[in-house]
Amino acid sequence: MAGIRISGLSKFYGGKDSGMAALTDLDLDIKDNQFVTLLGPSGCGKTTTLRLIAGYVMPDAGTIRVDDRVISSVDGVAPPDRRGMGMVFQNYAVWPHKTVFENVVFGLKLRKVPADEARRKVEETLALVNLAGLEARLPNELSGGQQQRVALARSLVVEPGILLLDEPLSNLDAKLRERMRVELKQLQRRTGITFVYVTHDQAEALALSDQIAVMHGGKLQQYGSPDEVYRRPANKIVADFMGIVNFLPGELRAGTGGAPVLVVDGVEMAAPVGSKLHAGQAVDLAVRPENVRISRLRESPDQLVARVTEHTYLGNLSEYWLELASGAVLRAQTHPLEPFQVGDEVHVSIDAGECSVFPQAAAATPMVKH
Repeated sequence: MAGIRISGLSKFYGGKDSGMAALTDLDLDIKDNQFVTLLGPSGCGKTTTLRLIAGYVMPDAGTIRVDDRVISSVDGVAPPDRRGMGMVFQNYAVWPHKTVFENVVFGLKLRKVPADEARRKVEETLALVNLAGLEARLPNELSGGQQQRVALARSLVVEPGILLLDEPLSNLDAKLRERMRVELKQLQRRTGITFVYVTHDQAEALALSDQIAVMHGGKLQQYGSPDEVYRRPANKIVADFMGIVNFLPGELRAGTGGAPVLVVDGVEMAAPVGSKLHAGQAVDLAVRPENVRISRLRESPDQLVARVTEHTYLGNLSEYWLELASGAVLRAQTHPLEPFQVGDEVHVSIDAGECSVFPQAAAATPMVKH
């Protein structure tokens, strides 16, 4: 199998001097046998990165290596068919007039694989993607999920070391998309192939990935495990994009013994672990809704006082909008059997150990969530 090392990769559309920077100075180390997701909104550079890896686009700076072999640089690009990679597209790209077998065997025919061996490989690959017995069907006789499996099989049958996937589940309905996530992750584990996956869907990235590269404005914002990018975001851009988050204005102050404390809405609470900001600095506290606890009675001096302004029942949880004394609004999620009514005064505890704190600055361009 194969790993990918990307160094100083940049791409400008319209020319390096006057064009738009689609990707700027990207460094990324994708280990062999990992499921890596390029995540971000439209225009962030993730699809450009995938096309550069695939060899469809020439870089304006930097290199791409597969193991120790340079496959892309400003001096030249190895053709896509000589990279040992497979590609699965968003729109499946299966031939409507060919059967499942004919679609999947196509790449083997181009490689002049003997017919008996080709048939064996196709049958093994169709079994791998749960399509055994459907060899004679045409694409219009298949469901969307089955057509996507045909596209996967066609890429896998030629035994690539790396599989590139460009939002392959975006055309499926919600339940099928969820089921295909599980199948894709199991498929990657069974084959041992390095997967590089592009999506704008945060839940999809969290569910599938070993590592996530969060991108914005053509730049890498953070590269880490799903747990790291969700629970320990590198900056406000990542925190805001990775699911629901509240930003509460506050101030860091020196507490007893020199340990910093955080003051939010006039209430002192423990500063998040690992905070490297200094006392006296204005900050924003990033709080996930699941790290907010609501109670009717005051239980500790570090609780905030709030009023319930909205409630949404979501089946497996209840979501509340809580207005603090300062006017700031905090979104919280609780167990559905913890009922509060609109208008109730409540006390709010925040798990500072699960929060992040960032210096206050001019508002950044938000990442559009889908």
